[in-house]
Amino acid sequence: MEGTDSKVDLCSTPLVALNVTVRKKLGLYLNPKHTVAADWTAVAETMGFSYLEIKNYETFRNPTKIVLDDWAARNSDASVGKLLSILEEVERKDIVEDLQPLIDEDVRKYLENQKKKAEPPVQVPEVDSCVPRTPERSGITVDDVPGGAPETFDAFICYCQSDFAFVHEMIRELEQTEYKLKLCVFDRDVLPGSCVWTITSELIERRCKRMVVVISDEYLDSDACDFQTKFALSLCPGARSKRLIPVVYKSMTKPFPSILRFLTICDYTRPCTQAWFWVRLAKALSLP
Repeated sequence: MEGTDSKVDLCSTPLVALNVTVRKKLGLYLNPKHTVAADWTAVAETMGFSYLEIKNYETFRNPTKIVLDDWAARNSDASVGKLLSILEEVERKDIVEDLQPLIDEDVRKYLENQKKKAEPPVQVPEVDSCVPRTPERSGITVDDVPGGAPETFDAFICYCQSDFAFVHEMIRELEQTEYKLKLCVFDRDVLPGSCVWTITSELIERRCKRMVVVISDEYLDSDACDFQTKFALSLCPGARSKRLIPVVYKSMTKPFPSILRFLTICDYTRPCTQAWFWVRLAKALSLP
């Protein structure tokens, strides 16, 4: 991208801005073993991955994707600009030049979306009867009180519709027992009529202490779950604040999402540990 401002944007733009098309093309360039040109292993080494980690990545069909996901998850400074610098450092300027138009477009769309989220909705002053008095948006959940403090929750539940029965069980076990936790369940707690992405971002970032991710085969195909998970990870690189808690409640035929592999899983599918499942989850959600 040309100009100083563009370079600043690239360096401050997180890797989540790159869409599936760019990531797939990066894999097509870097996955094959080359005798001359640097491949994904050289990129991984430059990113700081150890020899053993790289050997483990060799078992994956698309190691480039796994490396990018893990790099973004463990490094707060992982950005589009940093990735381009690494590609140039390993002398793969050919990739940078070929993908630059697609990357520029992804970054442009990402920055536009971020700008829209930061801007208040355009409204006519005479009919605007609920202007937020604080940076938080008000009137987005069922129990929000006009003019009062925004409703807060112990955890945002990230789930797809096919897993809603388990979410109901979660409500019974965590809210209606001695734990008395307060969960944010989108279909129950969020008022209709607002932008889904804007409201979701507000809830995850400002209103909820943590996020429980209900992992299933269907979760892997959900655009909403993908957005929610990546947004939460972007708030706490490496999960240092223990914000994300992955939950598996039924067997899966698809691989576990690589972007969450570094987190401890709460597994409901193991009979030997099932008796401790709700206790562990409740205590994790009750932490300050």
